[in-house]
Amino acid sequence: MITKKLMIVFMATVLVSSGGFAQVKPIIGVAGISHESNSFNVHKTPIEDFSVKIGEDKNERAKKFFAGASAKTTTAGYIEGAKRFGLELYPTVVTGATPKGPVTDQAFNALMKEIITDLKAGPKLEGILLALHGAMIVESYPSGDEEIVRRVREAFGKDMPIVVTHDFHANITPKMIELSNVLITFKENPHLDTYERGLQAAEVMSKIVKGEVKPVQSIVKPPMIYNIAFQNTFSKPLIPIVDASKELEKNPKVLAVSVSGGYQYADVPSMGPSIVVVTDNDKELADREANRLAKMMWDTREQTRLSNPSPKDAVKMAIQHEGRPVILIDMGDNIGGGSTGDSSFLLEELIKQNAQGWAMVIADPAAYKVAEKAGVGNSFDFEVGGKTDALHGKPVRIKGQVRSLNVGRYLETEVRHGGGRYWNMGHTAVIQVEGSTLDEPNLLLLTTQRASPNSAHIFTSNGVYVERQKMLVVKGAIAPRAAYEPFASVLLSVDSPGATAINPTWFKYYNIREGLFGIEKSKR
Repeated sequence: MITKKLMIVFMATVLVSSGGFAQVKPIIGVAGISHESNSFNVHKTPIEDFSVKIGEDKNERAKKFFAGASAKTTTAGYIEGAKRFGLELYPTVVTGATPKGPVTDQAFNALMKEIITDLKAGPKLEGILLALHGAMIVESYPSGDEEIVRRVREAFGKDMPIVVTHDFHANITPKMIELSNVLITFKENPHLDTYERGLQAAEVMSKIVKGEVKPVQSIVKPPMIYNIAFQNTFSKPLIPIVDASKELEKNPKVLAVSVSGGYQYADVPSMGPSIVVVTDNDKELADREANRLAKMMWDTREQTRLSNPSPKDAVKMAIQHEGRPVILIDMGDNIGGGSTGDSSFLLEELIKQNAQGWAMVIADPAAYKVAEKAGVGNSFDFEVGGKTDALHGKPVRIKGQVRSLNVGRYLETEVRHGGGRYWNMGHTAVIQVEGSTLDEPNLLLLTTQRASPNSAHIFTSNGVYVERQKMLVVKGAIAPRAAYEPFASVLLSVDSPGATAINPTWFKYYNIREGLFGIEKSKR
């Protein structure tokens, strides 16, 4: 049962100036399970990977939720939106896990049971906000996100307003549009507008519960993959389409417009980009504009053909480049896309080509333990990386000196991909690799946790002067650009192998739709 203390938190009232009567604000439930699930990562995502404790005290859970108001995340946008638009939020389970393989049924069912139970145990709700990712696969469900909304809809009935927020990389199912009242995805990649989308969702919810709008939705899915190598919404070919979506939202009849790039590492029927247009009771307008934007996306297909350098060529190009730093983006080991973080292909080339002045991060708990046992200032000699599977290369023997041991936590004060402030890469060792100098140090960071390089503080918090390095290797895709573009001499997106390889010919698909442009030559 909900406690008296929690009821006080969520049943807050405001005085109306005319007459002095108390008016109860609409109470909106908040829940969410966010996960980007990679079909090609052999490791499933269990309950232990999620940032939530089953059965946690509801007051403590609410306290943690509202403590996140200082960030620039989607849920922080919900919190600010509730203040602006006269809502009370009742948060339940809002959790996520670092991208990896599909979520286990056990984890999903446990989390969903907690969400439904908590929502039912709370005050009378007038709407529900769901913070989801849009590319979650569960062992028994190709679209975990759709299944979340289906269960919430089943529990609360057809008349309960449900507004969903999704990541830009969502693989949206048509059924999701039927089950929800409004679906809104991030417009930007790197994801710098997460807070604004949360605000938008809260505003639309406010209008629904006050009877000011009656949303209808339309979805169109162009028959293509929109390769992640081209999913930078701040440059062509996507920027004209994203700009058109923003312009369309100036129409007072249009409540939300979403251009989703999709997530190509999910072997599911809904894989691929989507256009979703939500209008105020004007289905014809929603259908027309969704088709118009989908055609704009389809018309850019020839601009999405790959020509990225291999690891060997990328390292050679970086060595020859005169400016610094060169950012080598290890696309095949994109941690934010569900890869392993221990791919060794670029590390192997850096050693083989005798590159000087490089720094990179490898997630390798065993190697960290060797460094920790050796101690700061002492010798390191161990095989690093390539330990998860054959898809990510072979271990590379590294000799050098343990330069430092660090706790691996840092703060990002700027708005970066996802809007988070607090990050944890786990205990971290910095190895100065044999043969390098203080002028041109080769620095290998060994972490105990996979950590997306959304912030340059992944290096600077460990004593690496990023602007002095000749090369920095970051295991991402588009996400790192917001952090590294401001000081990079050049960024090279590398066509490297791995669970997030940008070239679909590395993979064998079984469940995607037939005839998608950009994937015809895959190992289907």
